[in-house]
Amino acid sequence: MDYWLAEIITIGNEVLSGKTVNTNASHIGRRLTSLGFTVRRITVIMDDVNEIASAFREAIDRRPKVIISSGGLGPTWDDKTAEGLAKALGVDLELNKTAFNMILEKYTKRNIPLTEERKKMAYMPYGAIPVENNEGIAPGIYIYHNNIDILAVPGVPREMENVLENFINKMLRNKPNLKYLEDFIYVENVMESALAPYVKELVKKYDIYIKTHPKSYELSRPILEIQIAGSGREEEEIKAKIEKVKNELVDVIKKLNGIIRNSL
Repeated sequence: MDYWLAEIITIGNEVLSGKTVNTNASHIGRRLTSLGFTVRRITVIMDDVNEIASAFREAIDRRPKVIISSGGLGPTWDDKTAEGLAKALGVDLELNKTAFNMILEKYTKRNIPLTEERKKMAYMPYGAIPVENNEGIAPGIYIYHNNIDILAVPGVPREMENVLENFINKMLRNKPNLKYLEDFIYVENVMESALAPYVKELVKKYDIYIKTHPKSYELSRPILEIQIAGSGREEEEIKAKIEKVKNELVDVIKKLNGIIRNSL
């Protein structure tokens, strides 16, 4: 496969503690996958400058095409993503004039004074480009570094989604010239462990992504969602490959006395 690798970094103590479910990473992962990227790693770290800097440095060293972080761009003392990213890149944190004007305009329209805490959201690593946030205040942070698109988005889900789309539509440089397609099979009465050797062989045979997602207990009443996904430059070729894999899996499932469902 022609992999275009991506990494996701989630920043926030609330995610690590289990208080907040990491839906942002799921959304970012699905969106990147839909563009033809392969998400290699999702990292969750605490609101600490050194931890943030370390996570960015390590991701950069692995040389993916894209790195996207979420969280830590707000006005409070524990929002430290901009500072951590600047430290990782070895550049100064500075007041970005474009970001400052974006923020000033939003507060001015609401007749709200611009305090130092609110002004904090305009500080970005040297060389960064702010990404418009149409759903909130804090702009995203974009830097193209060592041929890697690096984006930091806010943690509020609707803001994250908006900034991500603005980035994809206006700033993303490393765009895979690939199509991504997926299909699913829903199965009852087949244990994941029984299907595993067949899946392994099909992955080797077709060079395609196949993932079994258990939806119940293995030993009592096994239910599986089987995901078949592929990417490539020719959509019809991907469709044909997925269909071949699906047909072979159906034959195996019948052989194992499984029951195929339209949905779960």
